[in-house]
Amino acid sequence: MALTRDQIRAAYEQACRLEIEALKPGNVHVFAAGHDMTAEQFLLSARVSSGPLTDLDLPIGRRVLEAVRATREAVGTNTNLGIILLCGPIAAAAASGGEDLRQDLGRVLEALGMEDTRAVFEAILLAQPGGLGSAGEHDVREEPKVGLLEAMAAAADRDRIARQYVTGFQDVFEVGLPAVEETQRHGGMWPAVSAYMAFLSAFPDSHVARKYGPATAEQVMLEAREVRAALAAAESQRRVQILTEFDQQLKQRAINPGTSADLTVACLLVHLLSERLA
Repeated sequence: MALTRDQIRAAYEQACRLEIEALKPGNVHVFAAGHDMTAEQFLLSARVSSGPLTDLDLPIGRRVLEAVRATREAVGTNTNLGIILLCGPIAAAAASGGEDLRQDLGRVLEALGMEDTRAVFEAILLAQPGGLGSAGEHDVREEPKVGLLEAMAAAADRDRIARQYVTGFQDVFEVGLPAVEETQRHGGMWPAVSAYMAFLSAFPDSHVARKYGPATAEQVMLEAREVRAALAAAESQRRVQILTEFDQQLKQRAINPGTSADLTVACLLVHLLSERLA
């Protein structure tokens, strides 16, 4: 069945809120600001971007562009480009009326075309991140020559968000979603923390790699694996301490695993939408 726009919008805002309420080491959350951004900015960004991102009358690329524009007007900085790029196709899939969200998402991605590329390129320029489009091929500052999937494929080896477009969101469904489902019984922030740590320990965070290089991203991944193992062996109160210590260590080094956080929002959104579709 198809979900209504109001249902999808509410799920998107809830996913963003659950992510920002989780103690995600190195990233912005309600327990500690970081990287010159606050949790309040992310919550506001979620509210103002939810309208255009779930506008059923707009093609996906235009939804992304208008959501980025609304965020930029509200907070004046790039808080959620990655989140918007990931959640736009997921939101469209939930409204398509199919019986399987993952299959519906695949069809949504296959239907993306040149106009979507043009709008997404404009959104990236407006958000001003470091990353997608900075290479010579399919530069976002130039008129696009290919559809969005081909443009994303050119960036997939250096950008984990672009990679989702060309793999049918494989990381979201096969890395993050099982982590959420395994810890759902614990409630609170733990499903979001579990997804975040699953992503951070599964592969080098591409935001960290862009800023500090692949060696640093690889080191953070290895540290995350140790932390994740420690979390699994610890009692609840000690788990908070472990997360807090790792959070402080990463922020002292100005390391922000932003891609892992963006993937966490997408994972939470898929989980929430799947519950509503069940």
